[in-house]
Amino acid sequence: MVSLPMSALVVLYQLVTQGPLTPKQIRSRVKLSPRTVTNALKNLTDTSLCKRVANLHDMRQPLYHVDPARMREMNIDFDFIRLMSTVHMKAL
Repeated sequence: MVSLPMSALVVLYQLVTQGPLTPKQIRSRVKLSPRTVTNALKNLTDTSLCKRVANLHDMRQPLYHVDPARMREMNIDFDFIRLMSTVHMKAL
């Protein structure tokens, strides 16, 4: 399994469960700073776990979505992500 920071796991969990989201939507759901969400999304896109796509409703806010094939390829366990994300959210 790939080593990702906790913030990236929390963001990944949101993308898996909530579907494509903008960075602003992610921030409002997980209560992380803008910079932390940006760094998490950069980690996820660098590992090809999520992709950035154009948001046709607001071109200023791109949408990010998970690549499920890449998650399977990297053997990322969704239950582990859910557990770690839940623990992090309770700590906030």
